[in-house]
Amino acid sequence: MAASCGRALGKVGRSFVDSATVLRSGSGSFLRGTAAARSSGRCYGSGGPGVRAAALSVRAAAGRRALSCAFLLGGGLGLYQAVRGSLKQQHLAQEQNQVSAGGLKLILYQYKTCPFCSKVRAFLDYYGLPYDIVEVNPVMRQEIKWSLYRKVPILMVDGDVQLNDSSVIISSLKTFLINKEKSVSDIIHCYPEMKSVNDRGKEVTEYTNKYWLMLSEAQTASVYPEKGMQKEEMKWRQWADDWLVHLISPNVYRTTGEALASFDYIVREGKFGTLEGFFAKYVGAAAMFVISKRLKSRHNLQDDVREDLYKAVNDWVAAIGKKRKFMGGDQPNLADLAVFGVLRVMEGLQAFDDMMANTKVKSWYRRMERATLNHEGRSQQ
Repeated sequence: MAASCGRALGKVGRSFVDSATVLRSGSGSFLRGTAAARSSGRCYGSGGPGVRAAALSVRAAAGRRALSCAFLLGGGLGLYQAVRGSLKQQHLAQEQNQVSAGGLKLILYQYKTCPFCSKVRAFLDYYGLPYDIVEVNPVMRQEIKWSLYRKVPILMVDGDVQLNDSSVIISSLKTFLINKEKSVSDIIHCYPEMKSVNDRGKEVTEYTNKYWLMLSEAQTASVYPEKGMQKEEMKWRQWADDWLVHLISPNVYRTTGEALASFDYIVREGKFGTLEGFFAKYVGAAAMFVISKRLKSRHNLQDDVREDLYKAVNDWVAAIGKKRKFMGGDQPNLADLAVFGVLRVMEGLQAFDDMMANTKVKSWYRRMERATLNHEGRSQQ
């Protein structure tokens, strides 16, 4: 869905653009240079003092760069640029900056505002795992042309092991952090790929066991000391993927006013010129307003989609209960990280402010912010 949104917007309006630097408040990941160019930043997280920039050199051959109007990717909000012509790209971070926990070098290929990518960053942030970011242009997707799997996130491990699907990435790495006797390449065989055709006749790729950690009985008892903890975590991780994600786009673009305000925010942060800003704000907002209405119908949302968002978030808070700081107890579990990753793509937008003001999620959300920013999961490794 994210790629189709990008292609639809790319056809609406195009203009020459110069390199831009965008920093979203809240999520904090950096988008450097043109989004079509392969960019990388060494991170200990997607924001805060943990961000460490790695050197990047990009040479552009003759060709013209075009603006792909800002749009929501997989339910999040972002601004990217489509590319015409040929680009010669150089790949990635300096060897001397390759610091990684457990001996792993991690490279995350992402759309910055995709909620599935945000989930992965939340996991890496919390556990303090350094990683490089390669921002993928959602229209051309040149940065992942080498991959048969054409979605993001993709996580490359040590340059030769490819992990696809946000939940598979998280489950595989969590398994590795607990059981380092197995390599990541061994672990991913526990999540076999299955292809099928959906109700719209499109071939889709799914992964079995993706919410399971591949642990021994003793390890499982250590991670989930209380009865029902494992089942609860898996249930809410799947809920985040199957339901919560689909509430983001319709809420961000609920009205034309909110759509315009959202794109005005992006243009202001991106410091685009007058012509580029016009296309991004007006053409992009109009296109995504229409797309959000289609998503509303597809997922059978209420007339006021805020009500669906409020209910979902309050259901989540109620499931945690009053006696726990997180669903994981005193520390976040994988369900906490998944829900937080999805919700934080709305930061800086009216939908986020309304959610914080009209639900009971604020205290939990602020605790999650601190936990990921401070990499509190490092103590559990």
